[in-house]
Amino acid sequence: MERVAFLLEETNERLGCLLNPDSLVMRRVAGVQPRRSAGGQFTGMGLRDDPLLYTGGGRTELELSLLFDVSLVGSSIETSDVRDLTGPLWNLAENTLGTNGHRRPPLVRFVWGKSWNIPGIVVAVAEALEQFTTDGAPQRSWLRMRFWRVSEPQKETVPGGQVPQARLAPANLVMAPNSVPAGRTQVHTVSAGERLDEIAAHYYPTSSALETPALWRMLASFNNLQDPLHIPAGMLLRIPPLSALGGTS
Repeated sequence: MERVAFLLEETNERLGCLLNPDSLVMRRVAGVQPRRSAGGQFTGMGLRDDPLLYTGGGRTELELSLLFDVSLVGSSIETSDVRDLTGPLWNLAENTLGTNGHRRPPLVRFVWGKSWNIPGIVVAVAEALEQFTTDGAPQRSWLRMRFWRVSEPQKETVPGGQVPQARLAPANLVMAPNSVPAGRTQVHTVSAGERLDEIAAHYYPTSSALETPALWRMLASFNNLQDPLHIPAGMLLRIPPLSALGGTS
């Protein structure tokens, strides 16, 4: 079992759980569909294959098998009902009101160590509940999730100082270290003994607009750290572009 997390983009809330690596399935569907005429599907005795319409886009999907157990150590919630732990993940499949007035599932990042950092939405969840108490409270849950990757949201500034609705840029599964592209935010997993000034120097190595002490203090403020001198190993930090910290890109 491996510890993974889901990071909500809008609230910076972190939802941790255990992942069974043997059950991780990735699927890619290309942006094509059968071509149809006004009267329906194309037909013809000479057709070897159905004519295709290339629509672009497509879909990248992950199927995850997650484990929750009230007896496992490290949980941020102490409870006798495992549904208190799985409830927040169920909510990820609920539609919320977005900034444009339309309802949609919340944008969330699937983060696993330093190799997996995928923005997406949860489109389906289902769980099998086990080990019930005498009053009917389940203590263990095997939760299956369907997770669709989405493009990175990126804000632009237009003349007049207005910020339009977020546009979608091509998504990358893993962001390269030592680089924070303009308009992008990375997620860094803190290692044991790692200091915030080291993290700031790692992601902003060529910055001359701000000194390193100012950078790590701004990085602490950006992540709402209560004790920036003692960051627990495994914590997820959001690493924004330098411009978001008050410097220049």
